[in-house]
Amino acid sequence: MDADAPARGVRLPRSARRAQLLRAAHDVFVANGYHAAAMDEIAERAGVSKPVLYQHFPSKLDLYLALLDESSEALLRRLHDAMQSTDDNEERVMATMAAYFAFVDDPAETYRLLFESDLINEPAVRERLDKFNAACSDEAAKIIAEDTGLPMEESTLLAVGLVGVAQVSARYWLDAEGSIPRDAAARLVATLSWRGIRGFPKRDG
Repeated sequence: MDADAPARGVRLPRSARRAQLLRAAHDVFVANGYHAAAMDEIAERAGVSKPVLYQHFPSKLDLYLALLDESSEALLRRLHDAMQSTDDNEERVMATMAAYFAFVDDPAETYRLLFESDLINEPAVRERLDKFNAACSDEAAKIIAEDTGLPMEESTLLAVGLVGVAQVSARYWLDAEGSIPRDAAARLVATLSWRGIRGFPKRDG
């Protein structure tokens, strides 16, 4: 049982119980993946009975989707805060890249749910991940379009490329377990990205 979970039989407000169940599910899904995760283990980790778990989430898929929603919203908030932290586009690229590297380096390993899901062929999961990936690019695409005057379609393509560089390089850095400190790795990849995107100069005015 999770050390932070209240003892069985302790009544919690619905929102607090839901948050507790999501924390337990997060740990199990991250460790085992969707297919190997068991509702019994999630209930045990949360310190509740299976009927209580099913009162909040009627199926394992419902629980997984709720966790995807929560996880994607958390990363999108980080990225939004990074992009809105400055008006300087070079610093904006640096801050956004740092946010990606910090996300994958979090001991909670939430990135595995969003970047390494073993359920991507499930339509409801695919829909959420596609929506999440699009949202990661949308804000950057708008900034690129406003600054450069490029059409939105071209700006979106550039933004998708930047997001891809961020995700793949951050995951590679983590898996490689090399000697490059996280901040240095983020700066290195941000420098590469900035040298590419600054080739599209700001339009006058």
